[in-house]
Amino acid sequence: MLRRRLDSPGSVLRELARDGTVVLPGAYDAITARLAEASGAKAIYLSGAGVTNSMTACPDIAVITLDEMARHAAYVSDAVTLPVLADADTGFGEVVNVIRTVREYERAGLAGLHIEDQVSPKRCGHLDGKELISKQAMCEKIRAACSARHDPAFLVVARTDARGVNGLDDAIDRAQAYVQAGADAIFPEGLESQDEFRAFREAVPGLLLANMTEFGKTPLISVSEFEALRYNLVIFPMTAFRVMMKAVGEAYETLLREGTQAGILNKMRTRAELYDLIRYPEYMDLDQRLSYETKTGND
Repeated sequence: MLRRRLDSPGSVLRELARDGTVVLPGAYDAITARLAEASGAKAIYLSGAGVTNSMTACPDIAVITLDEMARHAAYVSDAVTLPVLADADTGFGEVVNVIRTVREYERAGLAGLHIEDQVSPKRCGHLDGKELISKQAMCEKIRAACSARHDPAFLVVARTDARGVNGLDDAIDRAQAYVQAGADAIFPEGLESQDEFRAFREAVPGLLLANMTEFGKTPLISVSEFEALRYNLVIFPMTAFRVMMKAVGEAYETLLREGTQAGILNKMRTRAELYDLIRYPEYMDLDQRLSYETKTGND
């Protein structure tokens, strides 16, 4: 909050993608984004599932609203000086809604968003039972998104869930159409092997985003392997969230069983480490400086 946002976060993310494969750790709030930045991340992914699960304890089925997600995105953008790419589900509606979504996301300080070609309410990309909108309808959403952005560097990423519905060939066909409609990058969801990622890369031009989530249809593939496959962006949307769930659950179990947190102190960030992460000294310095300037001004 005390530091200026990036003037054109989309430009920064595009430059990173030109230099090699960009790893985007998934964050679900401002403090996890700050932790990712402190750990050396160059860009952040704001997970719609992570925000939904953490904020409402509900599944990622279009429960939260555009206003809620945009507000969350603004907190994250204020917390880091890195480009942030965010999930925008199906664009929160039809073409007019997509236009508003892009404007709200850009106002929130994001580098870009991805929208998907599912029928709303959407389902997790690694679950069965998904339904798709038509290729034409998705192309209309992409054109609307591109026309709505103020900064031409703001990334419009088109996600296709067709692999799990109609197969790889349809996913590739749709991706090619989405590139023609103006999408800056393509996000093929639910691919099931390195061979499928390779086939997608050979058939689809431009930037490609890979989703390296856990416990889904996609096998674990390393960043170096994605580099060899010539993918530009790799997101890890729920890795930190899942680690947090296990760690916090174990902490609660220990506390309730033993009646003290003494045995898990070594698993905690200290108060000093927390204050350093949230830049507490900077706030104190600002308060003292403004107080001094007020007093001297009154004199």
